[in-house]
Amino acid sequence: MPGGRLTGEDRRNIAEWLAEGLGYTEIGRRLGRPASTVMREVTRNGGPGEYGADRAQEATRDRARRRRQPPRTPAPQSADGGHGRDPQAVREFTESFTGLLAKQGLPPMVSRVLACLYTTDAGALTAAELVERLHVSPASVSHAVTWLEQQGMLRRERPPGARRERYAIDDELWLRSLLAAAQMNDVLVAESRRGAGILGAGTPAGARFESSVELLTLVNDSLRATMEEWRRRLAERAAAASGSAAASEDTV
Repeated sequence: MPGGRLTGEDRRNIAEWLAEGLGYTEIGRRLGRPASTVMREVTRNGGPGEYGADRAQEATRDRARRRRQPPRTPAPQSADGGHGRDPQAVREFTESFTGLLAKQGLPPMVSRVLACLYTTDAGALTAAELVERLHVSPASVSHAVTWLEQQGMLRRERPPGARRERYAIDDELWLRSLLAAAQMNDVLVAESRRGAGILGAGTPAGARFESSVELLTLVNDSLRATMEEWRRRLAERAAAASGSAAASEDTV
């Protein structure tokens, strides 16, 4: 009923209507629900391109079971060797960083997995380690790492002799994110130029698109210059590290 919990039938309808290309507002109207309810349901279960009714229903059951369970003490972060860190401060920072990622638009579970990986020294954990640290189901971890992998924010690796895959991030995480933003801006620039031509650059609507082209082009120029500078710095650091290693070998 409107305002109550979404049912399995509701979720099957959402999946079907998403596949037909309907927006959240129209889906909400058909269900008799606010569009925001539909948006939250889809976002927390993989997004428009990955939403599945059965998977969303199972994830909802998992969340309900976890809410009924007593809270557990967070697992100690001993896998990173400690380094004299205050465990409580580390946990508080991780929670804060998770919230920041969520505010940037990442789904909640994706934010938790990314923050967990980012605050480990190795920058890599197995699925079992993520489940243990986050106290979530293996399915939740699987959906989150699949989302991150599709966005180019995570990679799978299997160290020699290891039986399990690890999910890893690296120093180019935000570089790839900036590159994706620049590529999207390129698309917007091209479409805005087309809009200005169709509407007429001398009209208010056409001028609005021309202004968008100018701003987005400026942003992209800055982004690409920043990325090139960052690559140069990384290359210099790698060269310096290689030179230090070679000097150490010569003195042995």
